[in-house]
Amino acid sequence: MNEKIAKELKEAMKSGDKFKLSVLRMLKSALQLEKISKKHELSDEEVTAVIKKQVKVRKDSMEEFKKYNKFEEVEKLEQEVEILNVYLPEEMSEEEINKVIEEVFLEVKPTSMKDMGKVMKELNAKITNADMSLVSRLVKEKLS
Repeated sequence: MNEKIAKELKEAMKSGDKFKLSVLRMLKSALQLEKISKKHELSDEEVTAVIKKQVKVRKDSMEEFKKYNKFEEVEKLEQEVEILNVYLPEEMSEEEINKVIEEVFLEVKPTSMKDMGKVMKELNAKITNADMSLVSRLVKEKLS
C-alpha cells in the first residue's frame, strides 16, 4: 500500500496535478507520523486505518463548513475524500450493514439504549469496511 501511494505521488508530480499531489503529500505525512509513533513499518491494515481517519476528519470538516455555507471548502474536501477513497477497500452497503446488525441483535438481544455499547462492540469486531457513524445511526434507529 505504501508503495502504491509513493508511486501515485510521483505520477502526480510528473503530471502536474497539484491538488492530488498536495493530498498525497498530506497522506504521506500522516503515514510517516503514524510510523514514528508505532516505531515500525506500517502494515496495510494500519495504512488503511490512517487513511480512514483522514477521510473521517474531512467528512467532519465538511459538516462544519456546510453549517456556515462555505460550499467551496466543502467541494474541495469532497475532492480530497474521493482521492483518499481510492486507497480504501470498497465500503459495505447499508443493506449489508443492516444484515450484520440483525445478526448482532440476535446474539446480544439488546433491550434498550443502555445496550448500545455492547451492540457496537460486537459490530466493531464484525464490520471492518464501513462508515461507523452510519452503523451507529442505524443501531440507534433500531434500538428506539
